[in-house]
Amino acid sequence: MIEIRRLDRENLTRAYGLDSERLLPWDVLNAPFEGAWCVVRPGDVSTAHSHHEYEIFIAMKGRATLVVEDERRELVEGDIAHLIPGSTHQVLNEHDADFEYYAIWWDTDMSAAFVARHEEKKR
Repeated sequence: MIEIRRLDRENLTRAYGLDSERLLPWDVLNAPFEGAWCVVRPGDVSTAHSHHEYEIFIAMKGRATLVVEDERRELVEGDIAHLIPGSTHQVLNEHDADFEYYAIWWDTDMSAAFVARHEEKKR
């Protein structure tokens, strides 16, 4: 059996200076991480923030600048960026097309909950 969760592009939520949809958690998927589809519109800058989770950004469409602490790096379609816990980061779109990426984050509590759910299903 296959489950598909469709992205609802017409109803993205505005948060952290970008448009997004949380696709994980998802009740049919036991995963040790959470995630969101993110769109940074031309001229937008996401809100600079940090958190305790590990995070990766998978660039899906367009290009933007990822700023982590004082370092600036270009992200283009196909790139993956790894952010360590506690690093202040933001995404700038200085181009004339949307930049779209998938963000995935996790921590040890999410991993432990995943293992517990997995073990419970085996019983």
